[in-house]
Amino acid sequence: MPATTTPNNDVLENESEKTLELLDAVHANGERSQRSLAVELGIALGLTNAYLKRCTRKGWIKARQAPRNRYAYYLTPKGFAEKSRLTTNYLRNSLQFYRRARGEIGDILDAASAQGWRRLALIGGGDLTEITMLCAMQHEVEIVGIVDPASAEPLFMGRPVVADLAELGNIDAAVVTDLQAPQATYERYARQAPHGRLVAPPLLKITSNDSQGRQS
Repeated sequence: MPATTTPNNDVLENESEKTLELLDAVHANGERSQRSLAVELGIALGLTNAYLKRCTRKGWIKARQAPRNRYAYYLTPKGFAEKSRLTTNYLRNSLQFYRRARGEIGDILDAASAQGWRRLALIGGGDLTEITMLCAMQHEVEIVGIVDPASAEPLFMGRPVVADLAELGNIDAAVVTDLQAPQATYERYARQAPHGRLVAPPLLKITSNDSQGRQS
């Protein structure tokens, strides 16, 4: 009998998020091409078509003929109910993420302070970086800057944003806060951090294969 696989939580959460984005987009303006929807959702045209078909099968979306051999999409009452449910779940999950991130970052900053690591750099931009900056205000550490090569902004919450870790000068340690590609970011900077002092919250699920860095 062939083995069955169960989608992991990350896959299911991503599917739910894209479904919510699609329902929001259709609710805002359903008289758009699938290509336009694909651009807004940031996914391939074929995948957009698959999401639309799935939502139609579920009874959340219906289509009607529109001019120029196109279709206009609109939400059904079931679709509005599902959109409301997914929105509630998204907000709940966001709050859970914040609480978990705040706890794990707090542990990292406590450990850093205990070891005398006062000057810290953050590697990555986004929500986790902001949470870390806020947590740092309650600890005896200083965030000297953020390493984010993709950012065009010179400052983030009053701290310099640079493209390379060396630009921040002398630091005691660095914390990975990149949510987009945390493993790749960790591997890139593991040997650049002072004395191998590169740490990351467990929620990033980073695997360390050498002794150059340490996962918190």
